[in-house]
Amino acid sequence: MKLPSLNIGNINLRLPIIQGGMGIGISRSSLASSISNEGGLGVISAAQIGYDESDFKTNTLSANLRALSKEIKKAKELTSNGAIGVNIMVAMKNYAEIVKTAVKEKVDVIISGAGLPTELPALVKGSNVKIVPIVSSLRAAKIIVKRWLKKHDRYPDAIIVEGPKAGGHLGFSVDELDTNIDLKQIVSSIVDYVKDINIDIPVIAAGGVYTGEDIAIHINNGASGVQMSTRFVTTEECDAHRNYKQAYIDASKDDIVIVKSPVGMPARAIKNNFIKQLELDSIDKITKCYHCLLGCDPSKIPYCITDKLINAVKGNVDKGLIFVGSNAYLSSKIETVKDVFDQLKREVNETFLSRFE
Repeated sequence: MKLPSLNIGNINLRLPIIQGGMGIGISRSSLASSISNEGGLGVISAAQIGYDESDFKTNTLSANLRALSKEIKKAKELTSNGAIGVNIMVAMKNYAEIVKTAVKEKVDVIISGAGLPTELPALVKGSNVKIVPIVSSLRAAKIIVKRWLKKHDRYPDAIIVEGPKAGGHLGFSVDELDTNIDLKQIVSSIVDYVKDINIDIPVIAAGGVYTGEDIAIHINNGASGVQMSTRFVTTEECDAHRNYKQAYIDASKDDIVIVKSPVGMPARAIKNNFIKQLELDSIDKITKCYHCLLGCDPSKIPYCITDKLINAVKGNVDKGLIFVGSNAYLSSKIETVKDVFDQLKREVNETFLSRFE
């Protein structure tokens, strides 16, 4: 079976694959443009994107907004007609300023999760930017659709449904992660809901999607496409340091653990020296706050998530926080984005021929 295209509003993607946004600095212009050039949607993460600007520590917001503008422009220059998206977490402080910067730079799609993006339509009003919320339940999808329609007279252009096998921060409690939550069931319920209210928008499956077989299963289940993040970390084009990519390749299944974020949310990461020190409560005292996340109090948290994510993306992986999806242990080599897409397309075709036709 040939992979179908994916329409997000008037944006037509040749392939139904969205690259998930990965911060800090894991998905910037290099990875995003490469994904878009292969026919998917490349996505830049806005999370502390200005970490390597000279004034990041003294003028964090300005550094982030400046870097976001530069990375969007660069990604657009590197793409040949492909669309570029930006992932902006609702939980970020200065959320509105970041959204407005992305709109100013004429990004094609804004994807927003880590909270309910109830005011996102107002922030993009008057632009052609497509807006896509990330949800983890039917209830969250209903809340967003009803609030956007009532307050802004607008529906989402797509809905991404992220399950419990995703990397980084998770939209589930620790107790929920111990249950058998089935992403396919959540996706099916939201597909049915979208049909019931008679809106024609794609529903995208995310979280633990790694192989072409995974893609085929979700499309056969009713999803219009998938979002994939972990699969693209070990590519030449990924913006992270090579040590970061090697950490994925070296990780075993047992090395992938659930940790507690400073803001209390569960997150999935590779168990390294930093995680071991965290378990022993032997982390260095926080000396600088970057004011990145809502609800984060430096006097009460065990570590600074910005510092640890910057360490990781720069290659100091033993002292960094390395977010991963549940299938990161399947990573075996560094290859090009094109190689990954070619493999995914083959696997999708083989799966449909053997299982669904």
